Amino acid sequence: MSLRILNVTLIVCSTFLVTTEPTSASNQDSNLLDSKAKKNRGEIPKVIESSFTPPPDFVGEFGKYKSLLTFQNGKPVKTAADWQRRRKEILAAWRSSMGSWPDLIGKPKIRYSERTRRNNITQHRISVEIAPDDQTVTGYLLIPDGDGPFPAVLVVYYDAETGAGLGKELRDFGYQLAKRGFVTLSIGTPEFCSLNPPYKPLCKQSEEEPPLQPLSALAYVAANCHNALANMPNVDAERIGIIGHSYGGKWAMFASCLYDKFACAVWSDPGIVFDESRANINYWEPWYLGYEPEATRQRGIPSAINPRTGAYKELILEGHDLHELHALMAPRPFLVSGGAEDPPKRWKALNHSVAVNTLLGYVNRVAMTNRKSHSPTPESNDQIYAFFEYFLKISSPAH
Repeated sequence: MSLRILNVTLIVCSTFLVTTEPTSASNQDSNLLDSKAKKNRGEIPKVIESSFTPPPDFVGEFGKYKSLLTFQNGKPVKTAADWQRRRKEILAAWRSSMGSWPDLIGKPKIRYSERTRRNNITQHRISVEIAPDDQTVTGYLLIPDGDGPFPAVLVVYYDAETGAGLGKELRDFGYQLAKRGFVTLSIGTPEFCSLNPPYKPLCKQSEEEPPLQPLSALAYVAANCHNALANMPNVDAERIGIIGHSYGGKWAMFASCLYDKFACAVWSDPGIVFDESRANINYWEPWYLGYEPEATRQRGIPSAINPRTGAYKELILEGHDLHELHALMAPRPFLVSGGAEDPPKRWKALNHSVAVNTLLGYVNRVAMTNRKSHSPTPESNDQIYAFFEYFLKISSPAH
């Protein structure tokens, strides 16, 4: 997939110096702001304005994570054109471990069933074509009253009902955004991606290819749901975001990083880096990145008696981490709605994405809010909705 970057300033291309370490920079670097950027920064809602700057203890801190502004051959990434090549390197490395997607479905089939009115919203229960062999997922499409075209958000979670406001409270992102004038599609886990054994692949693959890991397959599903939304006449195809919480946060993160047509994204406390000290940041599990066709590891943190498997094992051995995927968002904005799994110290990983955006001439593209609990709160949700309203309604999408 190609990275489409607009409005890169000449000063960045001609004078920005890059070493083998990321340049220490915050999103508020005034030296890079032209008058338009300053105006846009002023328009950011107060409730999220501070979330684009790390706490003082983490400004310029890059932690143990490898620099993303260095090619695999050791040469520095100095320009926007360099970054496009570096981006392809990162994608190729992850695909070699996680497997490659089948062809995307340009115009997924949608079947409408139940129709319900909820205040000023029309709710449709639908099924969407998501994968080869006519595989589908059931979801809820919520459409606000009005003519449109509307911005849209895809909500991913264990089940479709929760996002649509028919399940647990404070996870009803689709319903709350629909009330704010967004078309939303809430979906749950597809049949192929069971969280219980036996685990099975999305579709048949050549034995010579690395198996497609379930988390990447879920990202593929989300990409096809994006296409379904983009084909709707009442949706603005350039203004489609994605959100998920916890398991859904992992899903939303991989989908938005691997499919660059998502205009922006919110990841709610998924665990945005590999961290084997946290049992819930369990990318090692076979329903995420630990899938092996001929073996199934037991649940739990990797150990000598329960070792890593699948792509996760390979990625760890090769020194990869999820900050590499984060950077694929640039210059598209994203918000980490951090809780117990993603505390402020995660800025050490996020600063690498800030550095990439700085190289590209963008500010205020990487944000994190923090709460103590894993579960969303009214305050954290208000920040999420403000983020989507700003980047999908007020500010121009960055592709």
